[in-house]
Amino acid sequence: MEKTIINTTKAPAPIGPYNQATKFGNMLFVSGQIALDAETGQLVQDDIQTETKKVMENLAAILTEAGMDFSNVLKSTIFLMDMGQFSLVNEVYGSYFPSNAPARETVQVAGLPKGVNVEISVIAAK
Repeated sequence: MEKTIINTTKAPAPIGPYNQATKFGNMLFVSGQIALDAETGQLVQDDIQTETKKVMENLAAILTEAGMDFSNVLKSTIFLMDMGQFSLVNEVYGSYFPSNAPARETVQVAGLPKGVNVEISVIAAK
């Protein structure tokens, strides 16, 4: 098997030495996404729910580029600056998984890229 790099202009370009996603066989490993608008290059940080929605839209764009969607997600990791915002993030996140949600962990961290409040990565398979 060979690894394939997945990148799309519909999600923000990587801000470091990594790719949006790597596909290996039927597995897709999507790098953590933040609420960066791919078209404007601006952060979307009106509130935690809007920020989370943008993160999920960025993940959706990468999954689509790889021929997948949220039904293919097996595992996700949510990084939060403030665990007090968990329920608001969870509400938005959950709307993308109406049934058969993936395995997940959510952790509070000391800092995230560009000072964002939430970052989410996923592993998917088809």
